[in-house]
Amino acid sequence: MIRLEDVTLFVRAAALGSFSSAAREADILPGQVSAAVNRLERDLNTRLFARSTRSLRLTAEGEAWLPYAQEMLSIVQAGATRLQGGENEIQGELKIAVPSDIGRNVILPVITAFCEKHPRVSLRLSLSDQVSDMFRDPVDVAIRYGVLENSSYVALPLAEDNRRVLAAAPGYLAAHGRPRSLDELAHHHCLLYMLNGHVYDKWAFPADGGRRLLTVSSRMMCDDADLARRWAVAGMGVVYKSWIDVCEDVQAGRLELLLPGQPGEAAPLNLLCPHRKQFSPAVRELHALLRQHLRAITAQMPARPSAGA
Repeated sequence: MIRLEDVTLFVRAAALGSFSSAAREADILPGQVSAAVNRLERDLNTRLFARSTRSLRLTAEGEAWLPYAQEMLSIVQAGATRLQGGENEIQGELKIAVPSDIGRNVILPVITAFCEKHPRVSLRLSLSDQVSDMFRDPVDVAIRYGVLENSSYVALPLAEDNRRVLAAAPGYLAAHGRPRSLDELAHHHCLLYMLNGHVYDKWAFPADGGRRLLTVSSRMMCDDADLARRWAVAGMGVVYKSWIDVCEDVQAGRLELLLPGQPGEAAPLNLLCPHRKQFSPAVRELHALLRQHLRAITAQMPARPSAGA
């Protein structure tokens, strides 16, 4: 018979890529994690992990079974929540992954107010520009920019009209001049950041009914998009970021929008869950609060010119 504790340790070992890490998290010995996985493999009559002295990875069978293991744990948690206080009561643990800039500077006050309103909710908030694998990482909800590429996820829109804008500080423009076209960006300091280890140095713009891709370079680069925005505010160069990220700086005069006749790349924002069953009352209410807050911000976005402008 499959033990729930063994399934839990399997899921955490898969997420952390290590029996030792899963053991430290559960405050048990690594041998106990290994024994749990061995029991699970025996019960399922299949090998879930490929082990070596230096690495641990899921087998094809382990990859295939992982979503079912996660769903099993989710169902048990939902049942426990139902018994503790009713399925519509806002309670339980909520694990959220949010991009760094919007997480710190835009969304955090909404999430904090939500937790103040619902004291029976426990929160694990991850602020990172590293895109998590929602089927493997300990995440219930992720907030992400861009068009949804994985149809396995379930998405609720937060700010579907959002787009990227070019911006720079008044001090930078006074010292280096204002670009009058996309081509002139090659002569400016463009501030770059990395996403999942890849440098975001190809800036896309709608143009003539199609898409123009501009490769830019910079002497300053970071792995946190919030730092790129802060560098821009400090007058270090031009940034190409979501309107939601820079709206407050633009309205306060810390940044100025560039090339107002040039539309920016669409950057819709969505709330994602691995499974529809994870749209708990807590997630539904949080989504409504975030959507109201973010739509108020995108409503202040400058009017979008035509793509051929």
